[in-house]
Amino acid sequence: MLPNYQFGPTDIVVTIGQDGLVANTLKYLEGQPVIAINPDPGRWDGKLLPFEIGELQSAVTKTIAGKSACKTITFAEARTNDGQRILAVNDLFVGPKSHTSARYLLSWNGREETQSSSGIIISTGFGSTGWFQSILAGALGVSGSESHPLKKGFAWHEQRLQFTVREPFPSLTTGTSLVFGAITPATPLKLESQMPENGVIFSDGIETDYLAFNSGTVVTISLAATQGQLIV
Repeated sequence: MLPNYQFGPTDIVVTIGQDGLVANTLKYLEGQPVIAINPDPGRWDGKLLPFEIGELQSAVTKTIAGKSACKTITFAEARTNDGQRILAVNDLFVGPKSHTSARYLLSWNGREETQSSSGIIISTGFGSTGWFQSILAGALGVSGSESHPLKKGFAWHEQRLQFTVREPFPSLTTGTSLVFGAITPATPLKLESQMPENGVIFSDGIETDYLAFNSGTVVTISLAATQGQLIV
């Protein structure tokens, strides 16, 4: 019911569940503070769940009084030329619905390249210790490297996103030179679909809630104006 629920501008939102619930709640808000409760610390590490049930009253009281510490979270936004829009708290996926190749024209930082790959992941700072790290670990393993400046991710509030092309394929008509880069206010990412069908854009691992990304669709991925607020 979250996508359709009308939150008031002064609401305080309490989530009780695992980390994924926090991310999927934040993206349906307009900056209202979230207090995340870990209902079972014995089972869940709860990296995004700073409070336990017994601390709820104190956390709410401090938040109402404006005395709570709060972390700002930068969101990613995808907007298409046909009016579709989706936000992401952790990451966006752009690519094929099934195990086929994604084909598209990628434009970033004044450069363009036609590519064929298994899709593109765009990570926020909030999600940079998740899916992004598995892709980075695989790349480091293949290259024989042990470290990378983003091995521990980047800050939740940082005004940047990071895009990574998965399994880019070099051919006579497709390149592999634009496979990793930062999306900033000055350097948004633009993708033009060359897939006749099964092209999708979804956020935070929810594949069933997707935007269609088929031939003729152009998507611009940038930092969202909306930001999340997590009480800590």
